[in-house]
Amino acid sequence: MTTDATGVAPAQPGHDPARVGTDPGAVLSDIAGMLRELLEEYGFDEAEIGRETTFHEDLELESIDLVQLSGSLREHYGDRVNFAEFVADLELDQIIALTVGQLVDYVVASLRATEAG
Repeated sequence: MTTDATGVAPAQPGHDPARVGTDPGAVLSDIAGMLRELLEEYGFDEAEIGRETTFHEDLELESIDLVQLSGSLREHYGDRVNFAEFVADLELDQIIALTVGQLVDYVVASLRATEAG
C-alpha cells in the first residue's frame, strides 16, 4: 500500500465516501480488505478475518498499525467514521480485546447515524 507523507494511502480514483453502504457484511468485507493490506507487510495477508477476529491476539497489530487502519477508514468512509474517537472511549483492556465485529458495528452505526441526520 502506498501512502503519502502523513501515512495515509491516497484516495482511490472515483471513490465517493458518501456513497458507501451500511450493510454489515459489506462493511466487514471492506474492513477485512483494509486489514489484509496492512498485514501484507508482515506476510499475514492470507489470515482469516471474521467478526470474532481480535486485532491484538489474532492479527498481532501494533498501535502504529491501528493508526494506519484509522487512515484507511477515513479514506474509505470519510469523516463519518472516526476511529480515534471510537478507541478513545475504550479502556485499555477493551482495546486489547477489540474485535473486527465491534469495529464493524461501530462503522455501521456511524454511517447510519449520518444518513439519518
